[in-house]
Amino acid sequence: MQLRPSRRVPLIAVPLVLVAGTLTGISSASSGHATPVLRIVTLSDRADLVSGGDVLTRVVPPTGVDPANVRVTLNGRDITREFSRTGTTYEGLVTGLRLGPNTLVARAGDTGAKLVVTNHPIGGPVFSGPQIKPWACQATARDKQCNEPPAYSYSYKPVGSSQLQSYDPKNPPPAGTIDNATTTDGVTVPFIVRQENGYIDRDQYSIATLWQPGKPWTAVTPQKQFNHRLVITHGASCDTEYGSGSAPSVTDTKLLAGGFVVMSNALDNAGHNCNIVTQAESLVMTKEYTIDHYGTVRWTIGSGCSGGSLVQQQVANAYPGIYQGITPQCSFTDAWSSAMQYVDYTALLKYFEDPSRWSPGTTWDPLAISQVLDHPNIGNPVTFTTVIPNSANPSRSCPKVPAGQTYDPKTNPKGVKCTLQDYMVNVFGKRKDGFANRPFGNDGIQYGLQGLLNGEVSVQQFVDLNTHIGGFDYNANVQAARSTPDLIGLKRVYTSGAVDSANNLNQVAIIDLRGPDPGAFHDVYRTYAMRARLLRNFGTAANQILWRGQVPLLGDANFADQAVFAEDRWLARVDADHRHLPLAAKIVQDKPGDITDRCTNGAGVDIPSWECDEVVAAYGTPRIGAGGPLADDTLECQKKPLRASDYPVTFTPAQWAALKKAFPTGVCDYGKPGVDQRGALTWLTYQDAKGRVVYGGKPLGPPPASTTLR
Repeated sequence: MQLRPSRRVPLIAVPLVLVAGTLTGISSASSGHATPVLRIVTLSDRADLVSGGDVLTRVVPPTGVDPANVRVTLNGRDITREFSRTGTTYEGLVTGLRLGPNTLVARAGDTGAKLVVTNHPIGGPVFSGPQIKPWACQATARDKQCNEPPAYSYSYKPVGSSQLQSYDPKNPPPAGTIDNATTTDGVTVPFIVRQENGYIDRDQYSIATLWQPGKPWTAVTPQKQFNHRLVITHGASCDTEYGSGSAPSVTDTKLLAGGFVVMSNALDNAGHNCNIVTQAESLVMTKEYTIDHYGTVRWTIGSGCSGGSLVQQQVANAYPGIYQGITPQCSFTDAWSSAMQYVDYTALLKYFEDPSRWSPGTTWDPLAISQVLDHPNIGNPVTFTTVIPNSANPSRSCPKVPAGQTYDPKTNPKGVKCTLQDYMVNVFGKRKDGFANRPFGNDGIQYGLQGLLNGEVSVQQFVDLNTHIGGFDYNANVQAARSTPDLIGLKRVYTSGAVDSANNLNQVAIIDLRGPDPGAFHDVYRTYAMRARLLRNFGTAANQILWRGQVPLLGDANFADQAVFAEDRWLARVDADHRHLPLAAKIVQDKPGDITDRCTNGAGVDIPSWECDEVVAAYGTPRIGAGGPLADDTLECQKKPLRASDYPVTFTPAQWAALKKAFPTGVCDYGKPGVDQRGALTWLTYQDAKGRVVYGGKPLGPPPASTTLR
């Protein structure tokens, strides 16, 4: 595939609405600066998104006021003893929050401040709206929200081993058998790890960190080996399960040895939950819990392959501030623009594998098919549609839904519809017929256009394909007419960030890890699609670094951990930059000189970039092969009239008549932005103050701030 530059598309410019305290940017240090008035700041979350009944809080007294003179009340109850002095400020874990609004007041002499803190259930929701039903909790759940007390386990790394083994604090192994770990801050401790497992937002979370048994750890005074950085791990694939699952692994020994806290939630495993809103919500809730119980976080870095890259990139764009750095591996840009490739593959396979749909005299060979796919491996669509479930089919077997409750158009029309849009119904809203609004279609797409223009697809093949491919009805059945999107669904797929237009991704440091794709649908082009979106939006992609290697999909066996440590150094420089510059400018300007695009042999040895050019080849998709932009985020194209003069070939009258019938409203004009194409609106909530659904979402607005009392 030739890497064509993407045209510039004006996307909606929106102010960033970030999470309060340590989540708003790189560091929470500025929150501790003395000010003319007393302030109250929640450190672990926005004050209106708190969950679980507690929140780490800082009181900043006015200049010259001793923090020891501060008194704090919660709903009229004195909680001053929950706070302790930290330099010129006062910090403490506020506990006992009731559901709904809580009034937090701090006073020092004749000045004071009030902050309203809104607490939500630990089982959710916080901003995702009414939760998916049915939902199967784990067998040990205490209630219908899947809640149960957290459990703790310990492990250690033996000397001379790379694997963790079980550790019993009451019966530790012999002295000298436990290896040491030295953190990024130079602190050396025995390599003992504590892992916490529990349930947040109706699903399992895991948190792991270096731990010294028998020594205290609070959020205000954590153990010395914690470097105040957080890594979030993610799962793979994309699916829609209706029940709690298992959190992705958090026991990466290299990251743990560095002093990071490593965190995950099952809802951020896209193969378990491919809904951007509940992905973001569970991240916010679990991150808040982590900070409340382990301490402040200076910056957060994401790590994960395939569906894990999908979560990082789409959530970082729609909910900026959750991550400060992401390291997408075997990258997918987002769920919904990737879904268009899946839908196209499904339609094309149904055509190519059924010669009865071809006109007499039409034949297809592998070269012509590869031209339509814009990919040399014609097995790529087979692999993609076999490994990944068809989330456009409402009557497919629905994970964790009893068979009798699944939708069937004839026998159970009111059953659970197992499509991604129905799983995300709070985003898309419902049609009058009960289906969720569907954001995809294929009208106007000239499949195989590039092949026709370069002579590899014949006129007969081009006409036959485009007149017989058809589309899909809402039951995923092939129909003669092309599919068209529900326009309200099309608008919301962009505003929600479910299509990641990258309009906020200049706010994070990105190291994209990429190896060759052996036809396993982890197409290399997606890395360049994201780069094209960044270039379109900002005129630069300097915050996206590309590491390529010879190992399929991942690039290099060492990349995942190396990228986290590289971003840690990168973000440390941004954190130390106190110039009055936009965050995006600091990310680019503060990038260390040795963090650049690279190519390795797959085992950590850097080699010339041309060797990766030969192996890590980027192809395309059926829509790119139809003339679409490399950015690949146009779900519904604007149309132009069908004109014979646009083609360097000759059509017979019958062929031309067939094309006019296939494209009654015209063909795609990819020189224009897509229909309703826009950037994500940041920090949307899908529920009102009473928890009722707000289809399509509404902006949360600025984070609540404390007000001055006199």
